[in-house]
Amino acid sequence: MTSPLRRRSAALLGALGLSLGFSAAPASAEQIGEVTTVFKLLGANHRIVVEAFDDPKVEGVACFLSRARTGGIKGSLGLAEDTSDASVACRQVGPISYKERLNAGEEVFQARSSILFKTIQVVRFYDPKRRTLVYLVYSDKVIEGSPKNAISAVAVQPWGAEGLEPDPPEYRD
Repeated sequence: MTSPLRRRSAALLGALGLSLGFSAAPASAEQIGEVTTVFKLLGANHRIVVEAFDDPKVEGVACFLSRARTGGIKGSLGLAEDTSDASVACRQVGPISYKERLNAGEEVFQARSSILFKTIQVVRFYDPKRRTLVYLVYSDKVIEGSPKNAISAVAVQPWGAEGLEPDPPEYRD
């Protein structure tokens, strides 16, 4: 059961997010693992975290994201700014079906990389000529983003004994 203080805190954070123009992340990730990159005597270590999430509009596609997480005292308190280093690998993990119309550059995942103004995002594009879903991970900031990025492509293929290719998605540029 959630305490009244926790509910009020969540409502306040939600209102703050709305007032700053942030929305809830389209997909939530589960942590698969992590490795330490720098030992910190005080606070958490610097690390690389590996997370997985399913595309919220494309059934049968999962993405795996690795990203840097800053440790130390600031990192432990959620006050540090993570670097813009990230990588994404998306794969077909089952029969592909489209839940809704896909939009060019549509955000499929977002995570906070600093206390207020920096996020890491994964967006999706569709290449109809090659029948391929393309996923791009990048970091942005209110003032200035980073050119660091990575992509992954998923060729839409038949799955299993059915051997039937899914219909192409309804897609809008």
